[in-house]
Amino acid sequence: MKMTGNTILVTGGTSGIGRALAEALHDRGNRVIVAGRRQELLDQVTAGRQGMVGIRLDLGNPDSLPRLADEMRLRFPELNVLVANAGVSSQEDLLGEWDLAVAETMIETNILGILRVTAALLPDLKRQQDAVVMATTSNLAFVPKACYPTYCATKAFLHSWLQSLRYQMRNVPVEVLELAPPYVQTELTGQHQASDPRGMSVSAYVAEVMHLLETHDHPAGEVLVERARGERVAERNGRYEAVFNAINPA
Repeated sequence: MKMTGNTILVTGGTSGIGRALAEALHDRGNRVIVAGRRQELLDQVTAGRQGMVGIRLDLGNPDSLPRLADEMRLRFPELNVLVANAGVSSQEDLLGEWDLAVAETMIETNILGILRVTAALLPDLKRQQDAVVMATTSNLAFVPKACYPTYCATKAFLHSWLQSLRYQMRNVPVEVLELAPPYVQTELTGQHQASDPRGMSVSAYVAEVMHLLETHDHPAGEVLVERARGERVAERNGRYEAVFNAINPA
C-alpha cells in the first residue's frame, strides 16, 4: 500500500480505531472519506481537516450500499482504498437468557456489512492503480474469548474470507490487507474498555500499524502489531490451549 496520494473510504470511522486510522492516513497526504451513521460525529471528525469528508452510511441497511457506490463514482471516481472497519461487540451468556437478536446484529454488521461494502466498491477498485481493500478483524479471530462467542466467530469468518479474497485477487492489482488488533482502549464493548489499563492505547496501536504499512511489514497481508502476534501463532506453535486458558481463566 502506498502511503500518500490515495483516496480512501473508512467505514466505522467516527470513533476508536477507525477514527484514528482516518486521521493518521489524512495526516500523510491522503484524501479521506469517513463513513458513519451519525452526522454529528462525522462533523466532529472532519472539522478542521481540509480534504476530509464525512458521509452517512448504515451498513445494516443493504439499500444504502448501491447509493454509496453511486456517490463514490460521482464525487470520488479516483477512490482506490477501502478500509472496512465498522464493527460491534457484545457479551453473550449462552446458558442464560440468550438473546439471539444480539448475535444477529453482530453478524449483520461485522460480516454482512463488510461483504456488502466490499461488493459495492470492488468493481470500481479493480479498475484503479494501487488499489487496496483493508478490513479489521481481531486477534480473537485466532483464539476466542468465550464470553464473546459470536463476535469472535464473526472475526474468524472475516479472516478466512479475506484469505480467499486475497487469493482470488492475486492476478488483479488489488492488495488485500487484514488488520487484527489486540485489546485496544476503545469503546467497542463499553466505556470501561476505553480506560482499561490492560488495553493498548489507540494512538500506540495506530502508530505501530502505520509503521508496519510504511515498511511493508505485513507477511501474507496480515497487519499484526506485536501484541497481537501471540494469538496468531498459538496453534502453529503448539500453544493454543495455553493461550486459550489465559484468555479464558477458569
